[in-house]
Amino acid sequence: MKEKQKIINPASGEIITEIALASEPDVKEVTALAREAFDKGPWPRLPLAERKNFLLKISQGIRDKAGELAKLETQNTGKPIKETTFMDIPSSAKTFEFIANNFQKYLEIESPNLEAQAQCRLIREPIGVVVLIVPWNYPLLIASWKLASALASGNTVILKPSSLTPLTAIELGKIIAEAGIPKGVVNVICADAQKIGRILCEDSRVDMISFTGSNTTGRKILEYSLKNTKKMLLELGGKSASIIFKDADLETVINSCLCSAFLNQGQMCTAMSRILVEDEIYDKFSACFIEKAKRIKLGMGEDFQTQMGPLISEEQRKNILDCVEKAKKQGAKLCCGGKIPLDPNLKNGFFFEPTVFIDVLPQMAIFQEEAFGPIACISKFSSLNEAVSLANDSNFGLAGCIWTKDITKAEGLAKELNTGTIWINTYGMFYNECPFGGFKQSGFGKELGKEGFLEYTRLKNVLTDLSPEGKPLVNYWYGF
Repeated sequence: MKEKQKIINPASGEIITEIALASEPDVKEVTALAREAFDKGPWPRLPLAERKNFLLKISQGIRDKAGELAKLETQNTGKPIKETTFMDIPSSAKTFEFIANNFQKYLEIESPNLEAQAQCRLIREPIGVVVLIVPWNYPLLIASWKLASALASGNTVILKPSSLTPLTAIELGKIIAEAGIPKGVVNVICADAQKIGRILCEDSRVDMISFTGSNTTGRKILEYSLKNTKKMLLELGGKSASIIFKDADLETVINSCLCSAFLNQGQMCTAMSRILVEDEIYDKFSACFIEKAKRIKLGMGEDFQTQMGPLISEEQRKNILDCVEKAKKQGAKLCCGGKIPLDPNLKNGFFFEPTVFIDVLPQMAIFQEEAFGPIACISKFSSLNEAVSLANDSNFGLAGCIWTKDITKAEGLAKELNTGTIWINTYGMFYNECPFGGFKQSGFGKELGKEGFLEYTRLKNVLTDLSPEGKPLVNYWYGF
């Protein structure tokens, strides 16, 4: 009998459904299917125009089921329905559509002109069997980011969603099947990461691992993959910083910083959990930010008035409580939140109040360690150099924000920040045209854009000799 896992609604603690978990033999069988589909099946050999049409069908399939998918994502993750309805689901459909309409030009390469009597042709090919490991915070969206590029470039795929939030990935698998993609090209497996992750990463039949998730798991994946060398794409944690100068529009910045810290309950790798404020406006900013944070409406995700839902699990809530207690012991000043809400309507879910610390210093754990929850830390700076130093004082380098009316200053500052994505006077703007990925312990490789698409390809160099009479120089080296 198959091992099963209960899928919990984090807002109510109720069981949504049970899913069967893949066993080790199941995973090996799926890997064999994906390998066979790549080595002998039609998908890598399809004309690009046909591949494009399949991706467009998937995009339309997501749109056709948008309402159902939004409700399911909210139920499974606890995030507010307005986020899934207006952000997660339409963005997933747009990703497939964008890649479908652009990947053919991404595959075009200019071959170098050679002085020698030879011709060089550079060719972009699919890598092979690609394992996509997706986190629980954006289950459908991040799966779509990875799948669209992996499929468009001709790979076969094993998609492993988080065992906490597999429901929309399962539905995506059904949409893909309905689109008519050949058997074995896309394989969705639900499995315990500890038991199955190592098997997938060590398997010599797998050519690439694309992982988004925690640094701890990322390091394990790197370790497992050493047994059989393969391409890696890792998008890991973050401890991102917003830098706010005194000339910025205060109301706009405060509202935006609330979003950047507390959207999706702060469960974002790009969460701006470190808010660095110029000293002349530090007190005013902090007071207004705290006052508005206290007014954020917690509630059930299905309610369109809800601004913040629950954390993903009881374990995650315990982690956040530990972060709060450590910060208090190290001298950070707790100004709001920091506890489980008392509202009886929320008692069965994994809710946690929006939490704000001020006077946070770089040596404190809350400044350095990713909490992955609704915790904002406010610190002050008095000079441009100090702002740069504070922002870069992190093992992570995923994202950052700069808030100022002086665009020249902002663009100069952006060059000094050791982070992969920088937003100036905005936050969280992801475009399918633009690559996303971090530096340092935030991982390596890119998602989205041409650069993200090309991660799922390999570059081949084909050299043809054009010497007169077919006699290349190498012919004479040992010629007798």
